[in-house]
Amino acid sequence: MVANGPGITKYSNIFSELQVGSFRCRNRVKYAACSVSNFNTRDGVITDREYARMEVIARTGAGMITNQGAYPDPAGAGKAYYRQLSIADDRYIPGFRRIADLLHGAGAIAIQQILHAGRYGGIDLDHCVQPSDVPQTLRHFRSPRQMSREDIRLCIQDHCAASRRALEAGFDGVEITAFMGYLLANFLSPFTNRRTDEYGGSLENRGRFMMELLIAIREVIGKGKLLIIRLNGEELMDEHGGNSPVECIEFMKMAERAGADCISIVVGWHESTRGALGRDVHDDQWLPLAENASRALKIPVAFGPRFCDPAKAEQALAKGAFALWEVCRPFLADPELLHKVARDRLEEIRPCVGGLLCLSRMFRNLPYICAVNPRLGHEVEPEYELRPARISKKVLVIGGGPGGLECAFVAAQRGHSVVLCEKSERLGGQLIPASKEIGGGHIFSDLIRYYEIMLKKWNVDTRLGTAVTPQLCTQIGPDVSVVAAGSEIDHSPIPGVGRNHVVVAHDILEEGSPCGDRVVVLGGERIGLVAAEYLASRGKQVTLVEMGKRLGEDVIATFKWRHAAWVREFQIKTLLNTRVKEITEEGVLVEEAGGSERLVPAETVILAIPRKPRQQLLTDLEFFCDELYIIGDAVKPRSMHNAIREGYLIGIRI
Repeated sequence: MVANGPGITKYSNIFSELQVGSFRCRNRVKYAACSVSNFNTRDGVITDREYARMEVIARTGAGMITNQGAYPDPAGAGKAYYRQLSIADDRYIPGFRRIADLLHGAGAIAIQQILHAGRYGGIDLDHCVQPSDVPQTLRHFRSPRQMSREDIRLCIQDHCAASRRALEAGFDGVEITAFMGYLLANFLSPFTNRRTDEYGGSLENRGRFMMELLIAIREVIGKGKLLIIRLNGEELMDEHGGNSPVECIEFMKMAERAGADCISIVVGWHESTRGALGRDVHDDQWLPLAENASRALKIPVAFGPRFCDPAKAEQALAKGAFALWEVCRPFLADPELLHKVARDRLEEIRPCVGGLLCLSRMFRNLPYICAVNPRLGHEVEPEYELRPARISKKVLVIGGGPGGLECAFVAAQRGHSVVLCEKSERLGGQLIPASKEIGGGHIFSDLIRYYEIMLKKWNVDTRLGTAVTPQLCTQIGPDVSVVAAGSEIDHSPIPGVGRNHVVVAHDILEEGSPCGDRVVVLGGERIGLVAAEYLASRGKQVTLVEMGKRLGEDVIATFKWRHAAWVREFQIKTLLNTRVKEITEEGVLVEEAGGSERLVPAETVILAIPRKPRQQLLTDLEFFCDELYIIGDAVKPRSMHNAIREGYLIGIRI
């Protein structure tokens, strides 16, 4: 249950009850079927790892909780991910019953999502099924096979049987997927539906399959159970001839007429070339979609794409923009989110940074993880539990980047006495330059503020402008030292690197160092991209030089496309397979792939070449404390989530 507190009154709309069909939801929060976890077996059986995760979800306090999507057909054409849940046979019912019992035990309305992936399915087959034989735009999906009328009839039967199983397992209703390019969305869209029979052509015909399926499921589950459908409010498929937002509303009206109790709004397809869920999307960018749907429908609308702020959710609920705040990734980042709202402690909510690491992992059929929540996916493992320390120790954490920050406050939570030393005058480390990312980089500043609040709450002795030496270590007298000193730009022996117009990328991003109008950035990994985009967005003429074959090698897959789009948008020139020979007063002399040389003019040259770890303290402090560890970029420069995870693991271990 949600904890009592002053936030219950302050955010009264979030915590007010809502009638959905024949059920009374205790608050206005719906836990979304957030990604496929890939925690289960290849044949769709629920594992202990999944049950442990569901125990956490049950404790979020959401009034309605949707279990992740299960495919309904025995043949597996609807299966999108290697370890997706199956609800295609009665033998799966006991496993789902255990989940329904968990959700009911926490006081939530329990909904089971049924997910037939259509165009994105058939992962164990040599084909996928969809309304028409429309080629894939993403090559890793299966070859399409057009569904016959008999295939449609059998698919409806599969969904009805899956719905029956969900109810037999104890769920209060089912949620049907008609979004993101999955099967029903394929029928709704003129891009993938080019049929000439009664299931294609006009808007009404394209919606016929959805209508027939909903009506059939309603007959199976009866009027007393909930029937929810997830539909696109915006497909972002204009370049492919997809549906407009106006047409999306019409499909919602059709679903309402077919007996749906609630519409859940989603944005985008997997094939969309515009982002829908990342940090580059403004947090209320999609809110008008919910407002339009709420005006058009009589049944409740659930909404939440990239809508993370509880204060804004309270305002939106108050004005009737939607009826249910559907929370997905913010609950992955912080399962205690709703409890913190109830206590009016919004500043203690760990923010979702919107990098979509969870999706990136899911799309590779790996178990999903979270960039900022190291516990996600490891709930079943005692080694990941945060328990009081058996012996209180004095812990010295060296470095105030994400790894050191995580380690310091986790160790302090366990009862250790923690000193955190940061040699600069600010906490954050690599999060500071990351915050200058032009699309949503402010979220990294929010993450720094979160850590600052947690350090204060747990009485961490934070010392800024303090470089750790063996003498200082002796003075502090730690039992444990954790080297989280991070990394630095590798000043490789490039001739001319010491010239006055050569600046390190971090100095440009952190300090706003002077910069000329013509800029050459050396290094096309993430820090180089952020610097190039930041300067180009401010009118600088930027050329990016990279020795490798492609940009963004250290950027997760779900954000590579965004950087590529910014490079195009801001007309950043890129030189790949290009080696730097010398930095001159006039610019940068480079050697291109074919061996030819040329001078790239520049008034400012920015070093963003590969980072190297700062490891000297590992040697310096070897005989100055009982235990000595090294984490994060000080081990090897990598992504933020690696540093946070390692900080957490050391924090719960010492």
